[in-house]
Amino acid sequence: MDLITPGIGLVFWTTLSFLIVLFILSKAAWKPMLKALKEREENIDGALAEAEKARQEMASLQSDNEKLLKEAREERDRMLTEARDTHGTIVGKAKGDAKAEADRLIAGAREEIRSEKRAAQTEIKNMVAQLSIEIAEKVIKERLSNDEKQKALVNSLIEDLNLN
Repeated sequence: MDLITPGIGLVFWTTLSFLIVLFILSKAAWKPMLKALKEREENIDGALAEAEKARQEMASLQSDNEKLLKEAREERDRMLTEARDTHGTIVGKAKGDAKAEADRLIAGAREEIRSEKRAAQTEIKNMVAQLSIEIAEKVIKERLSNDEKQKALVNSLIEDLNLN
């Protein structure tokens, strides 16, 4: 049983050695270890604070990016609307101009047709008159080709004058 229960001297010297080692470690080793642990804790806290700050900045940047993206989309939509309106205006104006030009050309063509028609009618009248004169001239020459026919014509004209 002596092996199981230690003696008083052994307990005293073990306790004394433990306290001396504890004192030496507290003066020489624990202060630097605690200081290193404290610095590491401060570094970790600083890194966590930096990470939180970076996360907040990222959230802010993301919200700014979303706002800019929304503004860009609105600007794009506005520009597309303006382009459509401008396209409609230009097409409408071009259609109006084309219709006005077509109407003007049609009116000019109708007036030219009327003018050509009048000219053709006048020319036909002149040709009919010319042909009538030529026919009358030929008929008169035929009828008045001998003396007897001339005398008979003169006598019939005189009778017509006397009757009127």
